[in-house]
Amino acid sequence: MKKFNIRKVLDGLSSVSSSSSSQPGNRDNDIQETLQSEHFQLCKTVRHGFPYQPSAMAFDPVQKILAIGTQNGSLRLFGRPGVECYCQHDNGAAVIQLQFLINEGALVSALADDSIHLWNLRQKRPAILHSLKFNRERITFCHLPFQSKWFYVGTERGNIHIVNVESFTLSGYVIMWNKAIELSSKAHPGPVVHISDNPIDEGKLLIGFESGTVVLWDLKSKKADYRYTYDEAIHSVAWHHEGKQFICSHSDGSLTIWNVRSPAKSAQIITPHGKQPKDGKKPEPCKPILKVEYKTTRAGDPFMVLSGGLSYDTVGRRPCLTVMHGKSTAVLEMDYPIVDFLTLCETPYPNDVQEPYAVVVLLEKDLVVIDLAQNGYPIFENPYPLSIHESPVTCCEYFADCPVDLIPALYSVGSRQKRQGYSKKEWPISGGNWGLGSQSYPEIIITGHADGSVKFWDASAMMLQVLYKLKTAKVFDKSRNKDDKPNTDIVDEDPFAIQILSWCPESRMLCVAGVSAHVIIYKFSKQEGATEVVQLLEVRLQYELNDVESPEGDQVPSLPTPGATSSSQPPAPQSQPSTSSSSSDGIRDNVPCLKVRSTPLKQSAGYQVELVIQLVWVSGEPPQQITSLGVNSSCGLVVFGNSNGLAIVDYLQKTVLLNRGIIELYGSNDPYQRQPRSPRKTRQPSGAGLCDINEGSTTSEDRCKSPTSGSTSPCNSDDDQKVPNFLERVKTKSRMFSKTIVYDLAKMSRKLSLPTELKPDLDIRDNSFSRSRSSSVTSIDKESQEAITSFQFCETFTRKTDSAAAPSLWVGTTLGTVLVFVLNLPPAGEQRLLQPVIVLPSGTLIRLKGAILRMSFLDSTGALYPPACEPWREPNAPNDKDEKDRLRKRRPVSVSPSASQEISENQYAVICSEKQAKVIALPSQNCIYKHNITETSFVLRADMVQMNNSICLACFCANGHIMTLSLPSLRPLLDVNYLPLTDMRIARTFCFTNNGQALYLVSPTEMQRITYSQDMCENLQEMLGELFTPVETPEAPNRGFFKGLFGGGAQSLDREELFGESVAGKASRSLAQHIPGPGGIEGMKGAASGVVGDLARARIALDERGQKLGELDERTAAMMASAESFSKHAHDMMLKCKDKKWYQF
Repeated sequence: MKKFNIRKVLDGLSSVSSSSSSQPGNRDNDIQETLQSEHFQLCKTVRHGFPYQPSAMAFDPVQKILAIGTQNGSLRLFGRPGVECYCQHDNGAAVIQLQFLINEGALVSALADDSIHLWNLRQKRPAILHSLKFNRERITFCHLPFQSKWFYVGTERGNIHIVNVESFTLSGYVIMWNKAIELSSKAHPGPVVHISDNPIDEGKLLIGFESGTVVLWDLKSKKADYRYTYDEAIHSVAWHHEGKQFICSHSDGSLTIWNVRSPAKSAQIITPHGKQPKDGKKPEPCKPILKVEYKTTRAGDPFMVLSGGLSYDTVGRRPCLTVMHGKSTAVLEMDYPIVDFLTLCETPYPNDVQEPYAVVVLLEKDLVVIDLAQNGYPIFENPYPLSIHESPVTCCEYFADCPVDLIPALYSVGSRQKRQGYSKKEWPISGGNWGLGSQSYPEIIITGHADGSVKFWDASAMMLQVLYKLKTAKVFDKSRNKDDKPNTDIVDEDPFAIQILSWCPESRMLCVAGVSAHVIIYKFSKQEGATEVVQLLEVRLQYELNDVESPEGDQVPSLPTPGATSSSQPPAPQSQPSTSSSSSDGIRDNVPCLKVRSTPLKQSAGYQVELVIQLVWVSGEPPQQITSLGVNSSCGLVVFGNSNGLAIVDYLQKTVLLNRGIIELYGSNDPYQRQPRSPRKTRQPSGAGLCDINEGSTTSEDRCKSPTSGSTSPCNSDDDQKVPNFLERVKTKSRMFSKTIVYDLAKMSRKLSLPTELKPDLDIRDNSFSRSRSSSVTSIDKESQEAITSFQFCETFTRKTDSAAAPSLWVGTTLGTVLVFVLNLPPAGEQRLLQPVIVLPSGTLIRLKGAILRMSFLDSTGALYPPACEPWREPNAPNDKDEKDRLRKRRPVSVSPSASQEISENQYAVICSEKQAKVIALPSQNCIYKHNITETSFVLRADMVQMNNSICLACFCANGHIMTLSLPSLRPLLDVNYLPLTDMRIARTFCFTNNGQALYLVSPTEMQRITYSQDMCENLQEMLGELFTPVETPEAPNRGFFKGLFGGGAQSLDREELFGESVAGKASRSLAQHIPGPGGIEGMKGAASGVVGDLARARIALDERGQKLGELDERTAAMMASAESFSKHAHDMMLKCKDKKWYQF
């Protein structure tokens, strides 16, 4: 007796329901969903990459920590490799200067909005303890002497204010500019550009003014001891460690060296890059020397390191850092402009011999560390992941919980790519400690770049390290110069840019799609190989012009997903017709955009080219950029599509299995009314066309319904069968196309294909943005064109009547349609290479609202049913292993939970579009769950991810919301308004992965990782590294016998006596406003214990002033007791002697 299943009845009812989610009675009781809302929480984890637009730098020589500030107010702190930290000033103002409280675990930052902030670095996530906002003066330069709590702040008006770092309050002691300069001087000296104390006398402060005046100020007597004047503007000042000389850098490219006691004239003038005239005149002026540092050594000449100062006739020369040591001058060219540099020395004491060993150079887009101790000044190999932006990132994929042997394999082949010639010493920035994270699974991030390179990164345990770099451009012939540039290019720049990545971690097969409508398939090998001829397939996807209307006649949005349109450069119209055309009338036809190299290709260990596929020009129309890509190692197939159609390629047999236009894919099952469009339609300028596209038109409400039509007459896969009247329409249109109209169409298509970054007036509302965000749009005047957006291989039930699962390909389009194709594969082994793969349409058609983004499958238990894949084997095996035996052993390996299950309701298809998600039961094709994800926005990225031994659907919307839905019931579990879409970079690079992790490119140079897992948020503190570690401060240099005898050496100063409130008084309240920071009590305690002095002094007395006050209190109590005793004795004596006469004494 057949068992009655009420669930099937309810499934049938749910398919005609138009509610946003399934009815309560529809729930599948067989699947227990374990994920709940409390399992989810969103927070940022770590940020990788080079700080975007850096503006300031500081180094703690004891803790060995480097800090970099940026123009958007962010701070990046670097310790040993793997120890990094990111923090942000709330106001977003540019950081103009950073100063460490050396070995105290604290940092002071000065911002362009005239505020200074004290950061506590003794906690894993640094926080601001105090802030001080200046109201009436602009901050230009700051200085904090070593082991001092008094912070000097120079201003644009030429004044210097003094801040107590402990309380972050202003002292009443102010150095006014008019008291510092000569009384006879009538001109203002300009802003303060330098402040430093004399290394051997803390009571003398050297003040540099922009106009060229330098003043040595006596803090005790409150007057200037000496004034030094030069007729060129000053950029920086540096002391000799003995405090008897200092050096200034000037705007004319000169350096002046001054003896402290000889202010009348400089001791020496040097123009490092100036040509010295023979007649003894002043050398020709050079570019300004922006910074100079003067460092001494015990056993040799001092080092002078400077940036800038090149002669004006070196036009086009790259920025340089100059190192002068004795009589030698080394000019080190840099790839980018220099922002700042610091010379690293063995001692933190300014009055000791410096012994420099390295120079850290902060460039606009790089960080370089130069070894001063080796000849030739080699650079250190940078261990930080700062090369993400080496070429602009165009796409990104994130894989968590990869096979354990992948990272060692990639590292092994990547280690052979490393450059030689680096310094042999250890990386000098070595502070902090690694976190104790419990994450043990491997994670890999893959980035595609504008120059055609692909980088693999090890992202395990909150770190990032480059493993391997693949250069896809090596497959093509590169143009020698602009004259040789082929005119078949469809982009002006970066023709090799990567748009889409498809990677199978188990088989290690990699497939990339580029901006020039090319696809390259790579296999992984640990051995080198050589390819005599690169295998090439040219595919002609027919360009169809059609109006697309829904059955009701409403306009239907039809643009590819942003994740698939990652061209970093705009396609451009061609300036002249191609001369390499195969057509008799000069129209380019059957010509690819790039030329594959004809010479033999040496293939290094790693990813090696298996096959190159190129789309060709068709009747003068360039190929459309590829919008979706998929690879399956078990089937040996690659599939790709664009706004023209779909192609399936067998990369084992190197043949094209299917090449169809989108209309042909539907056959007689096409739900849309398509009409031929007149090619002579009036064209509008590209700007007007974009404006029209931005005029919103509503989507067809009928697409919310999910037709589950059964098997219809399938389309044959042979090319001779067409949609009725299709050939006639093509012939008619081809006769009407003149050369001019065709060229005009191509030109307009290219203009409309601009990436969104270059489009005017971008509106991120639902309709407007969804119509203008594709790089593959070729429709004009509000006319939409359907494109392929997503693929999924799986063994599924393709028809309602199927009794067994079969290999299949599911195809999603921009109109919300899902088409299913059956794949008939030959037997594995030798037959697989001889017999053809047959691709048949199943007739199954599923429709959703909005473009299809992601498809996946669940088994009857609710577990993810991944595509079958083949385990990796070394393709370049030794010859003693017969190829036939290897192929005979080849068997597809499915990692699905179970292969044999009940025929009834065996699987569930989960389909997510820009607007909604549906769960379809297979093989019945009933929609059992549906959820409208967003009404006013659209989904940019969606992924089915595993978390807590379960599975959920994660979505990122254009309005900034990150959402997760349970599977299969599509219950909302998380909805957080996290990140509004500010540019297409985020949309192009945002991706989710397993175990509650996600990432995106937050700037052109930085990658932000986030988590939506509650467990990871709770354990984040343990995973993060520590910046501050207890380290002994080196001992101060000895004064020496004679210096002590004759009063030489460093002179200390009681700054508390000078700057304290009891002597200096209070500062004006209107000058600056104190703002308590959000650092917290624990952070304050940690910082307060370290701000007073170094650890050696702290070990003697943690709070020196408190101890002195305690001693004073005890003395006062003793004095009071003594006074009281004296008073008592005096009173007794008075009583005793009161009645006695004078003669009785």
